[in-house]
Amino acid sequence: MPPANRHKPKRAKSSQSDYSVTEFLREFPDDAACLEHLWRTRFSPDGEHAECPKCERERVFKRYATAQGRQSWTCTGCGHHLHPTAGTIFAKSSTSLRLWFHAMYLMTSTRCGISAKQLERELGVHYKTAWRMFNKIRNELMHDQDGSPLEGKVEVDETSWGGKPRRKLKGMKEAAQFRESKATILGMVEREGRVRLRVIPSRRGEGLSREVRTHVNPAAFLLTDDWIAYRPLRREYDWATINHSAGVYVEGDIHTNTIEGFFGNLKTGMRGNYKHVSDRWLQSYLDEYAWRYNERFRGGRSMFRSLLDRAAK
Repeated sequence: MPPANRHKPKRAKSSQSDYSVTEFLREFPDDAACLEHLWRTRFSPDGEHAECPKCERERVFKRYATAQGRQSWTCTGCGHHLHPTAGTIFAKSSTSLRLWFHAMYLMTSTRCGISAKQLERELGVHYKTAWRMFNKIRNELMHDQDGSPLEGKVEVDETSWGGKPRRKLKGMKEAAQFRESKATILGMVEREGRVRLRVIPSRRGEGLSREVRTHVNPAAFLLTDDWIAYRPLRREYDWATINHSAGVYVEGDIHTNTIEGFFGNLKTGMRGNYKHVSDRWLQSYLDEYAWRYNERFRGGRSMFRSLLDRAAK
């Protein structure tokens, strides 16, 4: 068997990646390739013909060099300009499209995300630029666009996000007060399916029940622990509970291990990458982790491709 050609590296068949960095660099080597991709995806599949809003019919479009370096194609019939970046997260940005695409690739090729500080080092941009890019990608591309409620068997649990106490807490009351002072995350996950994460004001009261009603189909089968805040939902859902207070964690098919395992990976990843996340931006970070978890089910297409499709809409 001849040795591999090191001048033309290929992704190994045994690799779990479906889109390697070599393939990314080959497909998007410069800013022009990124702009061409947006043009073909948004307006002109063949790269030449597009619907002109001024002529109100299909026309031939050409791209002409301008002193301003305008990123647009011009209708040969009426001179109308179409801008592939208009209406996207790339609009009015002086940052290279190639760097935007690279940032999106890095965010989707890592299992637990990547920090803005690391992106600054990877791309050679200012920290504020890296933070702005990540913030727009998370808030505008990684939010949940599938508004359909969760179905089937749905595990529900809540957890706290924040630091550890600086001193030993005295008794259960003080421990509960400290837990309530931190941000509360409600997690809902379908067995073998999607996950939804929401920051809620408190693990007590109507706020928790309201979020479950919003995101879980009334016909679903709920699985929760024995926390009292879930009891009002008994009248609305088929429901089973696992008694964690008695040290019971699995009874046949009744458990909340799926959502608890997700919380474990979430906290490990966020602490390792970001160290600290403020309450103001916590929901956007949760959206990123939920999006990455949900995208793994689509199969056949890389996460980067899926995110790029959203950016081009």
